[in-house]
Order: sequence, then C-alpha cells, then structure tokens
Amino acid sequence: MDPCNVENAETGRRGPYLWLCGVLSLYAAVFLVYAETWAFTWDESYHLLASQLIGAGRRPYIDFCFPQSPLNAYWNAAWMRVLGQSWHVPHALAALFTIGAVLLTADFVFVRFPVRSWRLAAAITAGLTTGLNAVVFEFGPLAQAYGICLVALAAAFRITVRAVDRSSPLLPAAAGFFAGVAAGSSLLSAAAAPVLLGWMLFYNRAGRRWRKLVAFGIGTTVPFAPVFLLFWLGPRQTWFNVVQYHAFFRQLYWPETTRHDLEILTSWIDSGQALMLGLLAVFGLLYVARRSRWPSALKAEFYLCAWLVAALSAWVGRAHPTFARYFLLTVPFLTILAAAGLYAIVSRVLEPDRARWPVLLIAVLFALGLGKSLYERRDLNWREYERQASKIDQVTPRDALLFANETIYFLTRRAPPPGLELYYTHKLNLPPAEAALMHIITEAEVKRQVQSGIFATAYSCDDDEIDDFGLKKLYQQHVDMDDCTIFWDRTK
Repeated sequence: MDPCNVENAETGRRGPYLWLCGVLSLYAAVFLVYAETWAFTWDESYHLLASQLIGAGRRPYIDFCFPQSPLNAYWNAAWMRVLGQSWHVPHALAALFTIGAVLLTADFVFVRFPVRSWRLAAAITAGLTTGLNAVVFEFGPLAQAYGICLVALAAAFRITVRAVDRSSPLLPAAAGFFAGVAAGSSLLSAAAAPVLLGWMLFYNRAGRRWRKLVAFGIGTTVPFAPVFLLFWLGPRQTWFNVVQYHAFFRQLYWPETTRHDLEILTSWIDSGQALMLGLLAVFGLLYVARRSRWPSALKAEFYLCAWLVAALSAWVGRAHPTFARYFLLTVPFLTILAAAGLYAIVSRVLEPDRARWPVLLIAVLFALGLGKSLYERRDLNWREYERQASKIDQVTPRDALLFANETIYFLTRRAPPPGLELYYTHKLNLPPAEAALMHIITEAEVKRQVQSGIFATAYSCDDDEIDDFGLKKLYQQHVDMDDCTIFWDRTK
C-alpha cells in the first residue's frame, strides 16, 4: 500500500493525512536536492568503485578485495549500467530509499497511534525526527548501504507487526526478505532479523509458528544469493572479506580502538539531537509500559521498537572500530517511541489537544541541529574531486597506469591496478600466497611499484606519502589542487 494514499482505510481521515504527505513531500524535495548536490563522504568512494568494477564484469572477493556484504554494490552496479557511471545515480537511489523509510515510519505512527487527536502530530514528529536527524540526512543518501538498510528495516518492521495476525506464510516470508535485504547490504543491520523473528513467534495470534519460522528463514536467505554464489566460487576469499577482515584487521587503521570506541559510544552527550531523541524515546517507552491504557497488542509493537533499538545498538556498538553513523539504523524505531514520549509529556504539562507548538518546537530544534552539522561539513563535496579527475584525464593517456585512490579511479573510470582497489588493505601483512589470493598488497609493495616508474601519473593528498615515495623527484611536473597534488611527466 502506498504510504501516502490519502484514502487510508484504517484512519478514514483524508485531511490530516494530506497534511502529513505535504510536510514529508517538502522534506523529500529538499533531501533530494541535497543528495544530488552536496552529499559526500570519502568512504563511499570504494563502494562506488566496487559497483563500477562489478559493472565491468569483475567479481567482489574473487577478483578484488571488498570487505562488505555485496547486495548494495550489485544494486548500484545494475542501475549505473542503465543510467550512467556517475555518483548521482546511487545517490538518487539511496535518497529515495531514505525517504521511503521516513514515510513508512511516519505512516506507522499515523495509522497505529491510538489517540486520534494526536495522530497527525505524532506522525509528523516521527517523520521529521527521522528525516532531519543529522546522521540520517548526511549518510542516508550516499552510495553506502545506509539508505537501503533503513527502508528495508522499516519495511520488515511494518510487515512483521501485521504478520502476527495473518495465518498465511507470505507475510513472514516478506518480513524475512526485507530483513535479509538489510543484512545482505550491510551486516551492521544483521541483529534486526532475529529480533523480528522472535517477536513474531512470541506474539503470534494466527497460523502455525513453525510455518512462519520456515517462511521467515527462507525469505531471509534469498538476498544472500550473491554471497552463496561467491562462496561457491571462492570460499576462502568470501570468508575473508565477510568475516575474517572485520574480526581481525579493521582495527589496524585505528591502533587505539578501545579509546576510539569509548569516545564514540559517549558522543551522544555532546549531541542535542541524540539527547532529545533518546530522552523522548525513554519517556515514550515508560509511558506505553506503565501509564497508557493502550491495547496490549499495540503496546507490543512499541516494545518491538525498543527491542530493535537495543539489539542494533549493541550489535553496531561492538564493531571495532565503531562510528556514530552506524547508529542511524536505530533512528526510525527511536522516533516511533519518541512520538509517544512527546505525547506523554505534552498531555500532562499542556492541554492534551494542543500539539501544534510542541511539534513545531521539536522540528525547529532538529532543523537547527541539522543545519549546524551541515555547516561543519560544508567543505565536503564531490566537486573538488571532479576537478582533480578532469585534470588527471588531461595529463594521463587513457591506456597509461595511474596511481590514485578509489575516488579518482571511479571518477576517471579507470580500473585500478591489482591490489589498489581498496586503500585500507595496505596495512595488512599476510603470507604472500594468501595476500595474492585476496588481491592485497602491502604499503612496501605500493611504494616499490610507485618508485619503479610504472605509473604515468601519481595522485596523493598525503604530504607524508608524497615525501616518502619521493614523488617530486620521480615526476617533472605537478600541480596542487585543493589539498591534493597531481604528478605527471616522469623523470627520464
């Protein structure tokens, strides 16, 4: 069902739902503009490069190192083959996914919130606190898997709460499928599947539990078909990229991982948005559990939100290193609880039916928090890298070798030499045979290749690397662009 279907049968209130769709449509328009003009993070470049390589016929794990679950990369590769090799394509898709997650979250609150006079206010609160959340707004529209994970988790949640009252196994299979899509796109979301399954079986009110268990399990495995195929083609490489790399090697670039993780796990103290959302969610959960007279079945749906927040937070919090943006996967479920929390506070402090000003206040505070965060990231965008890539194309023959990073390889549409597909792997020190199997080369080998003169052009944004590799002596010409340097015309 279209979440913006104004003939919503469960509410029968066309006018308020039109207001909700109008508010969220305005948000969606602004978000799409941001996604196509300003959204950027450097880490998304190796996801884009992986999709580009897949589109050229190369296989992750088997032909190049890509320590991620691959569904999102295959999805982007398919669309870039149709619409063009540009970062604009994955950004548009991820932005639409994120918007879908916002709509599904707001629609759930509008449909299920039991206080009729507060349905619109609660839905707008949930929608805007999801959509204007800084990490969702900044990372949702990127080529990484955050957008597809958000919408898949929201869809799995919506289907799961309906599946308990249906005897057919189709809904459990669909819930499992979307939970699998999320995990198959990023293992950061893997904790949601067992929570959804356990909740559905515990609260089941129609049909046989074992049929739903089997259906959910089958649905979950379908999105992992690429992983199964790659494992069949190269079990050792697949195991390394999906499991071993994350268990043993991620912390190589973060030597003080424990300290870093502690700083991230306590960073919510300095975030106005996180504090406000967390406190409202806590108040909402306490109100639902202790003070509300809502039906027990409805309470259970809000409890599911709390369980998802707890499970996802624990799962991404144990990643070493972890990052604040990983926790964006919990935001839709936090905002559902926060909508209940806002109602609980306002109904006791102000007049229960006066929801307009509290909602407006929350929206303004979240918008200001987002504006501050965007201002701090104002210098991050694709434009400067596109200028650099254009210059590299001017000075580098098409068939010549280029030493660069994933961003430049993607923008120039040049396949990186073997082992240079992912910068973060050069600190790994594996036995030679295993390193060759995994398509990994060490920093010493990178330096040797650069100094051997095989690269017609070299690009670096690291002054220490430029000095260590002796790039100014290896090349006769160079140009500084932004904070990076392009070298060409090798010394004879």
